[in-house]
Amino acid sequence: MNLIDSSAWLEYFADGPNARFFAPAIEDTAALVVSSINLYEVFKRIVQQRDESAALQAVAIMEQGKVIDVDGRIALSAVRLSIVHRLPMADSLILATAQAADASLWTQDADFAEISGVRYRAKPPSA
Repeated sequence: MNLIDSSAWLEYFADGPNARFFAPAIEDTAALVVSSINLYEVFKRIVQQRDESAALQAVAIMEQGKVIDVDGRIALSAVRLSIVHRLPMADSLILATAQAADASLWTQDADFAEISGVRYRAKPPSA
């Protein structure tokens, strides 16, 4: 199973330099799980950068995977992960969701770089 972090989704949708790294995990929809937090973050960013129609199209692609909502178990697990790894709330909820689904977390967010079960690719420097 694979859970794609918001940074990786946005890289994929923008066809950025790391898009090819994330593509196999994104396009394997049978093994794709999606955190409801990622739906929020990706939708918000695309609405800000483009428009609601583009954001809805992106979310439709994301929803080809199994969407997992934050429940009490994930929330409490996220608290522990936040403390141990010093993660912000959204990041800890995403990591807890990946762990609950026994999924690898694919990301280019440096906050996750040293965490077990994470497939990290550094974000290229801005031009």
